[in-house]
Amino acid sequence: MENDQEHQWKFAQCFGDKGDLDDITEADIISAVEFDHTGDYLATGDRGGRVVLFERNEGKRGCEYKFYTEFQSHEPEFDYLKSLEIEEKINKIKWLKRQNSAHFLLSTNDKTVKLWKVYEKAIKVVTECNVNETGRVPPTFTPNDLKLPTMTHHDTIVAAVPRRTYANAHAYHINSISVNSDGETFLSGDDLRINLWNLDVSDQSFNIVDIKPANMEELTEVITAAEFHPVSCNQFMYSISKGAIRLADMRDSALCDRQAKVFEEPEDEANKSFFTEIISSVADVKFSADGRYILSRDYMTLKLWDINMEKRPVKTIPIHNHLQTKLCDLYENDFIFDKFECTFSGDGKWALTGSYNNFFQIHSTDPADSPPIHLQADKSAFKAKKAGSNKNKSSAAVRKPSTELSIQDYQRKILHASWHPRENSIAVAATNNLFIFSTL
Repeated sequence: MENDQEHQWKFAQCFGDKGDLDDITEADIISAVEFDHTGDYLATGDRGGRVVLFERNEGKRGCEYKFYTEFQSHEPEFDYLKSLEIEEKINKIKWLKRQNSAHFLLSTNDKTVKLWKVYEKAIKVVTECNVNETGRVPPTFTPNDLKLPTMTHHDTIVAAVPRRTYANAHAYHINSISVNSDGETFLSGDDLRINLWNLDVSDQSFNIVDIKPANMEELTEVITAAEFHPVSCNQFMYSISKGAIRLADMRDSALCDRQAKVFEEPEDEANKSFFTEIISSVADVKFSADGRYILSRDYMTLKLWDINMEKRPVKTIPIHNHLQTKLCDLYENDFIFDKFECTFSGDGKWALTGSYNNFFQIHSTDPADSPPIHLQADKSAFKAKKAGSNKNKSSAAVRKPSTELSIQDYQRKILHASWHPRENSIAVAATNNLFIFSTL
């Protein structure tokens, strides 16, 4: 992308209710967004436990998706032993690589991971009958009139059925699931443990990371995210609340409590404050498609790490520098605990992450400084598309973020996003709306 690439990003689509922020139902807020490996399908999960799938509309030019199917993935539950309500909110969705005409995907709430099969099912009806419409045999009926019932195709529906339920393995809230490159196993991670599962075995998992101390009063860190290496099926990484990323190798030992590498910057003692540990907590980590680079997001920055260099990141990109003086207010309103996701482009040349007031940023992963691309997932982009001109679509998307934000602006934030694996198209969740932007 050249410098004018910023103006090539255009708003493409918006799904969801276009009403005001005050009218939003809690259950409709999107909590997960994920493209499949081809980019032809897109999944979203919401706080109401629903998963909605979209399919690429091949009949249209550019990047356009249409509704494919929707199903209820999780229901609210109650843990009677601990007297705790278990929310139905979808925390993560991960697609499995497609091997036949059916789609398989994993979805998880705080406690239970489910494997779903989504497929097109033919509905057949009986067309040849020996009885008339009243349900009676005609009075002139003879044995020679006897016909065998025949089934003919009536309709095709998209069906979703749960194939496996991976339950009762996490005492704490699940924050990550990741499918292994071997296509046979996946990991699920909560605040203190990471478990390894075989996709075909739902009643047994193996604990591969356990950072729970014998005495919980000695707890100093929690796991915030985990992901398998995209190429080496034996390697995975996990991030912790103290700002470090640990790379582990399952060939080393059954319990990977001795990490192979730790990616961590030394603490700046001079600038240490009450908020230092909170804002340095890693919210999300992602491997590049080739597994060479790691992208990490904390509250203030986006960092690019080379897997061969643990001491410092290759590039540190400030995201929320303008909020440095407002940390006290953000803490009092709990916004400082917001978990912003990050993602690589398919070619690894660009990185995407969200911010407040429905702004999100696209940065070059080239270590050389280059200006960020600021885009806004705003209702005006939808209105501009209705107005019709390409110029309107671009200008409505590309804006400079304001440094002065109200409480309402902090409530409008881009936490979840996904980048198409093969092209410059992105899907971002803005509260209860799914926005799609593209350079096509």
